[in-house]
Amino acid sequence: MAGGLLADQIQGLGAVGLALRLIGAELLVRGVGGTIIETEAYTQDDPASHSFRGPGRANAAMFGPPGHAYVYRSYGIHLCLNVVARPGEAALIRALLPQTGVEAMQMRRGRAPLCSGPGRLTEALGITPEDDGRAFDGGALSIVLPEATPELLVGTRIGILKAQDRPWRFGLAGAKGLSRPFR
Repeated sequence: MAGGLLADQIQGLGAVGLALRLIGAELLVRGVGGTIIETEAYTQDDPASHSFRGPGRANAAMFGPPGHAYVYRSYGIHLCLNVVARPGEAALIRALLPQTGVEAMQMRRGRAPLCSGPGRLTEALGITPEDDGRAFDGGALSIVLPEATPELLVGTRIGILKAQDRPWRFGLAGAKGLSRPFR
């Protein structure tokens, strides 16, 4: 389907490859969005991953088909949006450069920054628990991958207690609005 993230575009990438590939991609949620500027990767053998202990009711979408959303609530407060790479692996979208529907994002957030951090991003985009398992197929959720690989930043993941040393956090070099600086 034109304008959407097709499962065959990400087949074989795994979470790390997908997290890298998503940098510079266009993400739209019901017509609102922008450019993905920060991601993190999570694999099934990763003790920081929701898939580490296997499939369950709460993480079922993470074991679903590639190119689908895995949405979960972090700390009982914020929703987080992931793209499934393959069953048990996903890329967390941490930050977005707002470009389309900025007024709607401002109304939802009520304050800046709009999309700097996974909870702010989902609030601005209007992500709901009902988006869990939904395909990025150009309908309600759409991701269009960039044609060229942009200049990337690489660092360790943040906001987790386990496997903090893995260099699986990626950012768009020179982008303003990253959730935290890269070191």
